[in-house]
Amino acid sequence: MGYAQLVIGPAGSGKSTYCSSLHQHCEPLGRSIHIVNLDPAAESFDYPVAMDIRELISLDDVMEELGLGPNGGLMYCMEHLEENLDDWLTEELDNYLDDDYLVFDCPGQIELFSHVPVLCNFVEHLKRKNFNFITDVTKFISGCMASLSAMVQLELPHVNILSKMDLVTNKRDVENYLDPESRLLLSELNERMAPQFRKLNKSLIELVDEYSMVGFIPLDLRKESSIQYVLAQIDNCIQFGEDADVKIRDFDPEDDE
Repeated sequence: MGYAQLVIGPAGSGKSTYCSSLHQHCEPLGRSIHIVNLDPAAESFDYPVAMDIRELISLDDVMEELGLGPNGGLMYCMEHLEENLDDWLTEELDNYLDDDYLVFDCPGQIELFSHVPVLCNFVEHLKRKNFNFITDVTKFISGCMASLSAMVQLELPHVNILSKMDLVTNKRDVENYLDPESRLLLSELNERMAPQFRKLNKSLIELVDEYSMVGFIPLDLRKESSIQYVLAQIDNCIQFGEDADVKIRDFDPEDDE
């Protein structure tokens, strides 16, 4: 059984930085992870790329040959990936062992995981390959709704990450959003929005609260303990290592001279 993270979220939310930090954290521990680039528009990486969608198709080639714009070209690339799941992806996955840990760094277009079925079919293909999954998504109220939409679409367990905490100068500004009470959220929304939106605000907060989406784990990339804690939460969700054999090291007693 393989293990995988599907790292999703809006553009600029820190997905690739998270993948890079995860690799830097695991490497000195001797823990092997393989990071997969699923963004056909990516140009450079701060981590070793184990698999790269650009070997199958690139956004620049699609835009040049078909005359599509960035968004249309990206959708074309992802649909091309979907059509080649049984060929290209299966062939690439055959290079890894049953207990390998893959991290998929995804594009930032939110509709890919909230509206269209491309990533949903991608996940189903990997589930048939006996992978356990976790996804990752960021930001708050809008992030909660995007995460809920992705959860319904992909049918995967979620760990919600509040990324880029290393850029926050005053941590008290975000502490109330890490595990807030729904009534406080509703009160703040009502204060900032016009009265005609109060019924909508109440419905949104009830929806988020009902699905237990109001809860984020902060990630500060400057602290190894923060990365380790996030990784531990993800490992717990995907049951990483639960079926591993116990390693026993035999020590021969020293001979008495």
